Amino acid sequence: MRIHLATDHAGLEFKDALTAHLNELGYEVVDHGAYEYDAQDDYPGFCIAAAQAVAAEPDSLGIVFGGSGNGEQIAANKVNGIRAALCWSVATAELAREHNNANICSVGARQHSQAEAFRIIDAFLTTPFSNDARHVRRINQIHAFESE
Repeated sequence: MRIHLATDHAGLEFKDALTAHLNELGYEVVDHGAYEYDAQDDYPGFCIAAAQAVAAEPDSLGIVFGGSGNGEQIAANKVNGIRAALCWSVATAELAREHNNANICSVGARQHSQAEAFRIIDAFLTTPFSNDARHVRRINQIHAFESE
């Protein structure tokens, strides 16, 4: 499975460790930036690029991160077809996939230890959507509004 990553300066070191972790697990990682440290860089462009790639490739997933993960989630959610969830625990990551069929996980790189963040991301990547009728119905309602 292809995983699209994006961050700003706040997650740059974490991105390198996460890329190695995901490669070890057999994922194909596509890096949408940032590529070098710049304390003044802006996360929206990086996160939107990753979200556009996920939207164009429905079998892929994305992970966006920064200091808190909040802005990164907001930026990713501006792309049609994206359901980005701020995941701050294994449970929120699992529920994002099971109930919302989220296709992007947003994590605050400054909010968790590396090991904890990896557990959250691993849970997100390995949890399937439930396909429960009520969840499908709700996602379809979101998609209908997005399409108008």
